Amino acid sequence: MSSYMIGDVQGCDAPLAKLLEMIDFSPSRDTLYVLGDLINRGPENLATLNRLIGYGTSAVCLLGNHDIHFLGIECGLRSLKTGDTLNDVLSAWNKDEIVSWLRSRPLAVYAHDCLMVHAGVYPSWDLNTTLTLAKEIECELGGPDWVNCLTTLFGNTPSTWNNELIGTDRQRAIVNALTRMRFCSATGEMEFGTKGPAANAPFGYFPWFAVPGRLTQDVLIAFGHWSALNPNDSHDSLVHHNVMSLDTGCVWGGCLTAVELGPENSFKKIQVNCEQSDQTIKRVKVV
Repeated sequence: MSSYMIGDVQGCDAPLAKLLEMIDFSPSRDTLYVLGDLINRGPENLATLNRLIGYGTSAVCLLGNHDIHFLGIECGLRSLKTGDTLNDVLSAWNKDEIVSWLRSRPLAVYAHDCLMVHAGVYPSWDLNTTLTLAKEIECELGGPDWVNCLTTLFGNTPSTWNNELIGTDRQRAIVNALTRMRFCSATGEMEFGTKGPAANAPFGYFPWFAVPGRLTQDVLIAFGHWSALNPNDSHDSLVHHNVMSLDTGCVWGGCLTAVELGPENSFKKIQVNCEQSDQTIKRVKVV
């Protein structure tokens, strides 16, 4: 029985199939934790979703910003953007099943002594707060009034979390931290306009995991969302600040990465590139 975390798939089903073949994944024996952005920008979104849905409880799949974007399009709240590749899902025969499955996905999972999110964890949240706030959104999206909840989730404000936030502002701030955050200031202001590597941080901002005094700094965290942290990564550079960044840019020509969860902070890293012409297995240790 093995457990694996996998970074952003984004509709790249062929590399996912190759990766699962490499690790000899069996849904009757093993567990996958897929860290969000299951779909979009890649060529086989429907095949990816049908594969993961078919694994049942053996695939624990988090919601990412692209997955929420799809739900918004399906509900008429969002429009297709340049580069979106969601038409196969939007016209799928089992679209209703897919929508129901997606909106019941978690935004944060704690398993094997590791906190898993798609993007980041707000600096003033500890582990229990993160899981509790994620559950608030999960319950809303999984409930009968889920479309009204979805209408609140798009936008950049408020950029700072406050425990007194309520309603729309509260829901949006939670989702933005967990599914979109890259940079954050020492005073807790999230910044959503900057992309690229960590060195692109605007003045006064840090990668979210490097904010001084972050309350989860003693918690091992795995996340995706930020492929520019690991451009075409095939070396031992996934673990810093007690976090593992697992989006290695498969959809942009990089690798799809899995990490087998092992004892004593020792992990086996397995990667395939987007053309499936290269594969590596390495052992890395949290530092």
